[in-house]
Amino acid sequence: MVEKRAGRTACKILQNRQIADGIFEIVLQWPKILHRPIAGQFVNLYCSHKGRLLPRPISVCEIDEDKLHLVYAVLGKGTAEFTTFQAGGLIDLLGPFGNGFSLEGKPGRALLVSGGVGTPPMVELAKQLKARGWELDVVCGFRSQSYLVEQLSRYGTVHIATDSGTEGFSGNVIELLDHEALSGDTLFACGPGPMLKGVQTWAKAKGIPAQLSLEERMGCGFGACVGCVTKIITDNESGFIYKKVCKDGPVFPAAEVLFQ
Repeated sequence: MVEKRAGRTACKILQNRQIADGIFEIVLQWPKILHRPIAGQFVNLYCSHKGRLLPRPISVCEIDEDKLHLVYAVLGKGTAEFTTFQAGGLIDLLGPFGNGFSLEGKPGRALLVSGGVGTPPMVELAKQLKARGWELDVVCGFRSQSYLVEQLSRYGTVHIATDSGTEGFSGNVIELLDHEALSGDTLFACGPGPMLKGVQTWAKAKGIPAQLSLEERMGCGFGACVGCVTKIITDNESGFIYKKVCKDGPVFPAAEVLFQ
């Protein structure tokens, strides 16, 4: 079932379930009228509550034929409302938006590095890379509880790090990369800023080209509000320009990103 609502598309909810503490997966019927998302893009989901006008940007986890898998963390009233939505109902969606990961190049060995809710985009990315003949090592960092490991294991070797040490390696993803002596021909990463900054430094030291998917708080999600800018290195007087994460990103070459 598909309905159009003021430019948005009302998508049928096929499933909405908890997969970890504070983490939910919602599966939507993907309308054929919308173009198929690529790995690294996101969609805007809208609440039903009239007092919550701004959309919530959610990264594409996986697109499976006509099913869109989205994984979200409950961080506020909007995402908490999403947890109450039932299968068979409708949710308003706009998108997909943003520039995803570039998958060009001769297949080799890829490193996929994620932290927390930066893990869901790795599923579709891993699927697309594997289909192109890449060999994959997937490094996932969590506070204490992992998720999506089964899905990622279909496409490559998964390495888990937890801050608490309750699962996998005790430490962060950078420490795990060194502990396992992992390397590759290219690196893809998604996660919080401090993790991405560490990955950027690590990849530069190893001489590995990398792409980073930035996590920023977004207002509109499509470049109108200028609420999610980041510094990108350029050859001008200040040494950088601002670009919009939602429209120009969220994926940028690691060498271009200037972290604070």
